[in-house]
Amino acid sequence: MNQIEISAAFDSGNIEVLSIDGAEAKLAIRCDHGSEFFQWFHFRVSGCKGRDLTLRITGLNDAAYPRGWPNYQACMSQDRTNWTRASTHWDEGADGGSLTIGCQPSGDIAWFAYFAPYSMERHHDLVSRIAGQSGVDYASLGRTLDERTIDCLSMGSGPTRVWLIARQHPGESMAEWWMEGALEALTDPADMLGRELRRVCRFHIVPNANPDGSFRGHMRTNACGTNLNREWASPSLDHSPEIVAIRGAMDRSGVDFAMDVHGDEAIPGVFLAGFNGIPSLTEEQSMDFERYKQILKRRTPDFQTELGYPQTPPGTGNLAMATNQIAERYGCTAMTLEMPFKDHNAAPCPQQGWSPQRSKLLGRECLAALLEWITAQPA
Repeated sequence: MNQIEISAAFDSGNIEVLSIDGAEAKLAIRCDHGSEFFQWFHFRVSGCKGRDLTLRITGLNDAAYPRGWPNYQACMSQDRTNWTRASTHWDEGADGGSLTIGCQPSGDIAWFAYFAPYSMERHHDLVSRIAGQSGVDYASLGRTLDERTIDCLSMGSGPTRVWLIARQHPGESMAEWWMEGALEALTDPADMLGRELRRVCRFHIVPNANPDGSFRGHMRTNACGTNLNREWASPSLDHSPEIVAIRGAMDRSGVDFAMDVHGDEAIPGVFLAGFNGIPSLTEEQSMDFERYKQILKRRTPDFQTELGYPQTPPGTGNLAMATNQIAERYGCTAMTLEMPFKDHNAAPCPQQGWSPQRSKLLGRECLAALLEWITAQPA
């Protein structure tokens, strides 16, 4: 029988083919350009109709986050619209750590990815569609090293200055699915949540802070291998023009509330990380952050507070990270939202795990929590 074919020569594609034998393949993930980070994969298999595929991705003990592989199930689609989870087995002792994906596609082409991709074409469609809505202002904040635009969508006339940013780490594609849900809620004329939020807030939204890394199929870095979420203290045009542009725009507008949207490889849950280690932390900031968490937890089972990152000791916060720098720089409430690559174990979905659909719904719930957080401010 003919060999299957495997390709990653497309937007956000990433895989190296080591060998193919019939319907079996041995693969490896390419490192982000200019760095040692690797974790994101996205490739297509053709010639696979009705065949028992065995796709073994190797060398994963050296990946950026090896704890991301146990209990992980790879994402698979046959139409690039509907993504489910394929049967996946992790073996730490085989081939330097191997992830074996097994399935029998019903069609001749199947797509596999670390998480459902959010392409740059879909990004451009989203930005164009939202920018065309009434009351939305578009701005290009600057250019990346690959000369892509850093898109920003602004809307609302209220006094609370809100910044939402996503995909500093490009492989965390669930973050832009979250953005799509949030932007649709904010601009739907029939959605009273969006209308009320635009009355009380002025939003500045960056759906993709790292378009170069997104297109290149990177996990964590931009075109030159820089981790943007370690650049907020002293960004440079040579290594992190994205953060120069975004932080500069924040300086001009001011910030009252900020959310930096991410994905976490290892932790099977949605959670928030705060800024408790910043030098100038106030009791009011801490209380406002905790209050937002409790509102969101009450609103949706797709958020929990039991799992998350350990607390940072007072005065030791890393100001090169967005949430810490924003909270310290503007004296505001800032937070990092983390969604899983695996599943949200508090409310699991065996067929899809965490998914684009749940990411979009969570985007709206986070906005609903924000409205309550603003309008129910304690006296």
